Amino acid sequence: MSGREAAPVRGVTRRRVLGIGGALGTMAFAGISTSAALARRPSHTGAELRSAVPLPPPFQVPLPVPAVLKPVGTAGGADRYEITQRAVTAEILPGVRTPLWTYEGTFPGPTIESRRGRPVVVTHRNDLPVPTVVHLHGGRTRADSDGYPTDLVLPEGWADGGHGHGMHDPRAVVTRRTRDYAFPLDQRPTMLWYHDHRMDFTGPAIWRGLAGLQIVRDDAEEALGLPAGQRELPLMIADRAFAADGSLAYPALDPALRHRPGVGEPHLAGVLGDVILVNGAPWPVHEVDAARYRLRVLNASNARHYELEAVTDDGRPLALVQVGADQGLLAAPVTHRRLPMAPAERYDVVVDFSSVPVGGRVRLVNRLGSGRTRDVMAFRVARRAADDSRVPRVLSDDLPAWRRSDAVRVREFSFRAGRAHGGHGWLIGGLPFDPARSDVTVRLGDVEVWRLVADVHHPVHLHLVGFRVLSRGGRPPLPHDAGLKDTVSLRPGEAAEIITRFDGYRGRYLFHCHNAEHEDMGMMANLEVI
Repeated sequence: MSGREAAPVRGVTRRRVLGIGGALGTMAFAGISTSAALARRPSHTGAELRSAVPLPPPFQVPLPVPAVLKPVGTAGGADRYEITQRAVTAEILPGVRTPLWTYEGTFPGPTIESRRGRPVVVTHRNDLPVPTVVHLHGGRTRADSDGYPTDLVLPEGWADGGHGHGMHDPRAVVTRRTRDYAFPLDQRPTMLWYHDHRMDFTGPAIWRGLAGLQIVRDDAEEALGLPAGQRELPLMIADRAFAADGSLAYPALDPALRHRPGVGEPHLAGVLGDVILVNGAPWPVHEVDAARYRLRVLNASNARHYELEAVTDDGRPLALVQVGADQGLLAAPVTHRRLPMAPAERYDVVVDFSSVPVGGRVRLVNRLGSGRTRDVMAFRVARRAADDSRVPRVLSDDLPAWRRSDAVRVREFSFRAGRAHGGHGWLIGGLPFDPARSDVTVRLGDVEVWRLVADVHHPVHLHLVGFRVLSRGGRPPLPHDAGLKDTVSLRPGEAAEIITRFDGYRGRYLFHCHNAEHEDMGMMANLEVI
């Protein structure tokens, strides 16, 4: 797979380049080259869905914190959990009942707390009307538990394979009703997330509620003195839109999500909502002490990008002190005023509220949003309080020190729009995803450099491994690229280089764009570790 570097974007404001979702115009879909389309006019995004019910004012609903799931057993040196995937009706907007697909009845699903090196086994039971697949995003997981898109868990009574394009995968491992997913968790402490990964239907399944968090901890991280307990907050940010009957609006070509994948024409570049949810609540507010807080932030949106800033009501920004990335702690803190986040990226940041007067408010805003999507949530300082937390100058000394000279090969991959299955699609190296095709084969233990080239916004995710960003556009990585990542946000017309070591396990894995609609329309490829 290879592709020429796209022409640089010219005459595009920063906001429009970084804007929501990152789409092509209809010119590119009609066959004009991506680089030419980008050179002629700014990239624009898929249409935003508009809710058909009254929306609440911001900062009225309290921030929910997902419940921690209790293990059903701890024998044999592993923690065992059980999760039922089921449909429920819940109140997301005040006074409105919304049908959801959930893990264990809640959105987000329950959080799994785990320890580095202590295995976890989760038995998932599918009581939904369609097949499902569970992927632990960021997990160093054996291939048979990684959530390959055709390794389906079929619901009772399901008669066919459940693939939208009728593709046959001779290697698929299909179970009925239940499946055990085993996670060794031999990896750095970090915040992971689990979500549905069914081929062709990942976007609508996540949109309907199939997402939850898993946190990995260890003694060394806990000894650092970072904010903890009530002052450590997981924040799953996701946009949604609501239909007139209170259901979640989504432009699926097959609303039953059974056979025909894809979305309507305006949303080919990604589905965007006009309501910002944090932990499943619209524009929530959370009472805090005048102290440091550790915010563990996930962008769980299908396609929306954010540029987060913490601002007091009088316009004063608070520093976002980044202590961790997708795959755990940084070597040293990095301070940001604004922090860009693509879909599936996680950032671990410390915010100090001690300079805010009691009764004062700090808004977390999205500088890429407009109207209601500019607000994310708010913090209200409720009281003065003692604070013995700290942010050490040195956070971690176990980050891999891969050098470009260690790489046994350099590969190049293009991420571009094109034709797939007779319609509009998104391609890697000119090809749409085919589970029966071998795309890339790597040897266990090899270090490689990958050059990733984009036409428009593509958050590229590698399964199994973390990586370091080496460069963007031939220049050094950006400040928010620090640390070990598993998702890199490619900007329009950009080429980025990453370096990784393919260690852990042999087997069939994936790499793909984590714009969920791009992924469903073909932007995945097979990665075979031998």
